[in-house]
Amino acid sequence: MSANLTLARPYARAAFETAKADNALKDWSAKLAFAAYVAATAEARALLGSPKLAIADQVGLLLPQGENLDGSFARLLTELAKHRRLGVLGEVQSGFESLKREAEGLIRAKVKTAVALDAAQTEALKKALKRKFSREIEIENEVDPSIIGGAVIDTGHLVIDGSVRGRLTRLAQDIVR
Repeated sequence: MSANLTLARPYARAAFETAKADNALKDWSAKLAFAAYVAATAEARALLGSPKLAIADQVGLLLPQGENLDGSFARLLTELAKHRRLGVLGEVQSGFESLKREAEGLIRAKVKTAVALDAAQTEALKKALKRKFSREIEIENEVDPSIIGGAVIDTGHLVIDGSVRGRLTRLAQDIVR
C-alpha cells in the first residue's frame, strides 16, 4: 500500500498543480473520483491490465462523458497508462483531495466514537477543533464500540486519543512501569 502511495504522490501533485492553474479544483476532483471509481471495478481492472488494449482505449474508458482525449485530464491518464500506473488512481485521487483540502484551509478529522455523534455533538466538536487548528473542519464519524467511550480524533497530522480504551491502555502501561 505504501508503495502505491509513493507511486501516486507525483501524479496527485501534478494533477493538483494543473487543476489549480486552470482554477478547476472542483472539476478535477469530480473527474478523478469518476476515473478512480471506474478503475476500481473488476471489469475495468481486467481490461486495464490487458496488453491488448491500446493506451487511448484505456484512457477513453476512464474519461467522464464529454471529456476529450486531448485535454489536460486525459493527458494525466495517458501518462498513468504509459507507465502502467492506472491501478493507483484511487491513491492519486486521495492525494489530490488532501492537497485540495490543504489549499482550501480545510482539515478532515476522522472521529471514532463508541456510538454515532448527533448533530449537536458534531457541531460542538467542529467548533472546538476549529479553535485549536484555526481552520475549517470536516468531520467523518466512525463508530467503533471497542473504544468503550470517549473519542479518538485523527486529523492526519495529529491523533488525540480521549477514548476509555486509550486511557485504560495508558493506565496499564503506567502500572507495569
